[in-house]
Amino acid sequence: MFESLLTERETSRNQFTIYRSGDRTPLEDWLSDHGVTVTAKSLPEGGPDSFVEILRDEEVVGIIGLQELETLLEPPIVRPTDEGVSTAYRVVFDVLDETLFTSLNRRELLAISREIEERAYRVENGTLRVSFQQFSTFMSQIEVYRVLATETALDIHIYGTPDWIPPEISGITYHEDEDERIRQYWALAFDGGLDQRQMCGLVAREHGEGYRGCWTNEPEMVSELLRIFESLS
Repeated sequence: MFESLLTERETSRNQFTIYRSGDRTPLEDWLSDHGVTVTAKSLPEGGPDSFVEILRDEEVVGIIGLQELETLLEPPIVRPTDEGVSTAYRVVFDVLDETLFTSLNRRELLAISREIEERAYRVENGTLRVSFQQFSTFMSQIEVYRVLATETALDIHIYGTPDWIPPEISGITYHEDEDERIRQYWALAFDGGLDQRQMCGLVAREHGEGYRGCWTNEPEMVSELLRIFESLS
C-alpha cells in the first residue's frame, strides 16, 4: 500500500549543506523541522553569496543559491515545467522527489494538492485519483472538483471512508474505503493525460498533529501510486 512508497523514501540519503557568512537561516530550521539532514558551514567575510550544496549518497549532485532555494520551497512546493529551467533547479527537484518529509502540515499539503489539481485542470484530460481519507473531508472541496469535472475531460476518482454521502457529479466516481485501508493517508495521483511529463503525485500519512510524506513528479512513483489506487477500486 501507500506505506511502502514512504518506506522507500526513508532509504534515500539526501543531505543539504548550507554555506553562509551570517546567522542560522530560516531554511535550516525549515529543513530540520521537516526531517531533512542539513548542516551549515561558514563562509569568510567578503566571500561568495550564501549557497546550498546538495548531496545524494554523499556525492555532490547540485549547487544552488540560498535565496533561490528558499524561493523554491515557498508553498506551493512543486516542480516548475522543465522548459527554461536550469540544470541546478532540476537537480533540486530531483532530490526533493526522493526526500521524505517527516513533518508536513495541512497548509503545505493543501498547497501541493492544489498545484496537482491545477496541473490536471490545465492538461484537461487524463485520470486524477484522490484520497480524502473520509468523504466528509471532501465536502469543502466539492465546488473545486465540480469545476475540474465539468470544465475538462478528466476522469476523476475520489476515495474515502463512507462517513457521508457525496453528491453525484458527472465525471467523478466515488470509491468507498469501508475497511479504512487508506483512512490515514492524504494522497493524489495524476497520470498526466497524453503527456507523461505532467505526471505528479503526493502521498502523506497522518501522525500526531502533522503528516509524514513526499511529493513527486517521477513517473515510476506516480504510476505506483495509481496502481495502488486502482487496487482499491
